[in-house]
Amino acid sequence: MRLIKSVTGSSVVQSIICWIMFIYMRLLAWTGRWQIVGQEVPEYWVEKGKPFIVAFWHGRLLMMFLAWRYPDRIHILISGHRDGRLISRTIGHFGTRTVVGSRRHGGTSAALGIARLLKKGKVVGVTPDGPSGPRMRVKEGIITLALMSGVPIIPLTYACRPRKVFESWDRFNLPLPFCRGVLMWGAPMEMPGDADAGLKECLRLELETKLQEITDLADEMLGNPRTLPDDANVAESLRKTHRAV
Repeated sequence: MRLIKSVTGSSVVQSIICWIMFIYMRLLAWTGRWQIVGQEVPEYWVEKGKPFIVAFWHGRLLMMFLAWRYPDRIHILISGHRDGRLISRTIGHFGTRTVVGSRRHGGTSAALGIARLLKKGKVVGVTPDGPSGPRMRVKEGIITLALMSGVPIIPLTYACRPRKVFESWDRFNLPLPFCRGVLMWGAPMEMPGDADAGLKECLRLELETKLQEITDLADEMLGNPRTLPDDANVAESLRKTHRAV
């Protein structure tokens, strides 16, 4: 394990891995039949010159560059972990920029950086269940960021068939060449002027529901089984309640 980490930590090896990933993503784009549903939603905001946050599950990150015509206009929030750096260098080949940070690695500075980008009219992409889960469970950070910046959140997802679904925490979806694919935008979530803790929780649950609904719908369109959210946090809450009783 240490040898693998050492090898993949090499800048040269990382460059090779990122180039291979870039070529594979291009191959998927060229050979696949990709349908975009709801593209008029982000187009409207772009034409108005208004910033917004794009929210998509960590396990459905790979093909986001196909979702609209402006890959160079979006900044993706990625973790400072090795995997995050690989993603950053790979999507950089498409002109997409990244903001590095997570709760453990520069989260505050990343949030401030994103807020500045949004005030300049940029678009920011966030995986609200990343970088380590629970799977398909929205964390409060994206809601706080949207409220602080006064911008809407637009859900986005994709589904593909055939595919390889990894047994990772996020059930990462890897499309296979010559696949069929659906990229689906959801309805924008407008943010109120201010919000207390109760309203923040309602907004968090609303975004979680919207993302799950469009992900289920996209999978259903291709005949894929549903990917279930991780209920580890729910189970932990039940255990705590049981111990208290």
